[in-house]
Amino acid sequence: MTTTDFTATIMVPQAPQDVTNAITNIRGWWSEGIEGDTTKLNSDFIYHYKDVHYCKCRLIELVAGKRVVWLVLDNYFKFTKDKTEWIGTKLVFDITQKNTGTEVRFTHEGLVPQYECYEVCREAWTMYITESLFALITTGKGKPNAKEDNNFNAQLVENWRLEEKAEALNAGMKDYQKTIALHKPAHEVYAAITGHIAGWWGNDLAGMSARAGDSFDIAFGKTKKTFEIIEAVSDEKVVWKCTKAHINMASLTNKNEWEGTIIIWMLKPEGSNTTLHFLHKGLNKGLECYDVCESGWNTFLASLEAYIETGKGRPYLKL
Repeated sequence: MTTTDFTATIMVPQAPQDVTNAITNIRGWWSEGIEGDTTKLNSDFIYHYKDVHYCKCRLIELVAGKRVVWLVLDNYFKFTKDKTEWIGTKLVFDITQKNTGTEVRFTHEGLVPQYECYEVCREAWTMYITESLFALITTGKGKPNAKEDNNFNAQLVENWRLEEKAEALNAGMKDYQKTIALHKPAHEVYAAITGHIAGWWGNDLAGMSARAGDSFDIAFGKTKKTFEIIEAVSDEKVVWKCTKAHINMASLTNKNEWEGTIIIWMLKPEGSNTTLHFLHKGLNKGLECYDVCESGWNTFLASLEAYIETGKGRPYLKL
């Protein structure tokens, strides 16, 4: 089965700078209802279509006349079972000047045929890129979704997710989560999560960073995992996506079960104290490793609490 990312290519007579301007004018070719800044580096925008699709993207690369890249920070599809699809993927536009004009190659990095949404997304992207964006560049008028009459707000997304959560609970498929009350300010909790993993989780680390878009590796003997940092908001929120995993358990049929799961840390400051809510999206009783992983998180989150409160945790130590 192929794992090729979705791509679409168009050729236009306009100059590369004009193409860049059209691409970043997302309201002109994707949706008139886009909310947020789509033209400044590190700015975020939100797309939504009724109660079917919501996504939040950040502009992480902008080289005029050459390349535009958005990182998908958050996403929700009403019609998929896997609610992590699109999260952590990238929308990449490579712009190349040719003798006959300008080539625009769009790649949705991470959108692969294995996704439940793939066929729907393939058809949608093909239309948006080859018809709507093409028209915007060449005629000045694209074919975006019309702005909806209803006012969109984040509470709608939260309501959708609460509904999904209720369904999951009814099905006995609750994702692992834990809330911890800590007697330390949010900035110390955030620092422990993002900068001091060796003090509470494990010291076999490579590439640890607190910056969105970076990645790091962690190993526990022959069990190894790679995480991409999807979102990092100081003292508020941290989101990691597991992009590669090998769980060294002989009993597992699928030793890559963590791949695609999302780890979310939510911090709520309360004066000099902090409430930490931890959620491992995708880690539920439907996974073979659940019992072992649940026990592992219980142990390491207790270690994190000890590290934050006393300065000394109980991490895995590579000798």
